[in-house]
Formats: sequence, structure tokens, C-alpha cells
Amino acid sequence: MLAEMTLTRMRLAEGVWEGLLSSRGASAPRLLLRHRDELVGEPETVEADAPPGEPHRWLVRFRLPVERLSDGVQTFVIEDASTGDALAHETIFAGEVVDDDIRAEVSLLRAELDLLKRAFRRHCSED
Repeated sequence: MLAEMTLTRMRLAEGVWEGLLSSRGASAPRLLLRHRDELVGEPETVEADAPPGEPHRWLVRFRLPVERLSDGVQTFVIEDASTGDALAHETIFAGEVVDDDIRAEVSLLRAELDLLKRAFRRHCSED
């Protein structure tokens, strides 16, 4: 069963985020763009062709607000204005990599996993 609305990310090109929104409703839903829990705009919605019997579809796009970009991690959330439900998000990493950055944590976890795998293989070969 299809959810009431589904927003699928398509791409980010030249500072413009694009996605495809599928909805059972016949009219374009009102969407909001938030950054750090502040309203920063409304994404543009343009009706797209949908096969007969399929949910209605809209192309959704918004330009990343350049004034909101700074060092660190910035997350933009697209939500349904009527329910407040988050439909999609875009996360931008900029500037210097900080120690608390998730990428650094994943890299550290990978290194530790490799160490554990080597130790486990060594343990198994000793038996």
C-alpha cells in the first residue's frame, strides 16, 4: 500500500535539489523547506506525467539557500505543510572536517573492524 505522499530524491545539480513526489491527492501539496527548524522557503512543484491508474506526480525543486551554507553539516528538510511530516532531506558537508564528523567516526569504525577481523582470523588459524 502506497503511503499518502512519497518524495524520492533525484539529484542535486548546480545548487538545485530535485525530487519526484507521488501522492494520491489530485492537487499539488504545499511543501515547506526548513533548515535548523526555521522556515527558509517553499519548494517549487510542477505536475509531472503519471501513467493512468498511478498516483499523481510532481517534480519538486528548490535552490539551496547559499546564505545558509557554512562550515560543518547543514541539513535541509522538506516537509508536508499540512501535517509537518518530513518527506525528504538533503545534507551538505562543508569546510574543515571536524573530529566529531560522522565520516571520521565511520572511518574509525572500519579500521577497528579490520583489526577485529585480523585478530579473529589469527585466532581461528591457531586451533
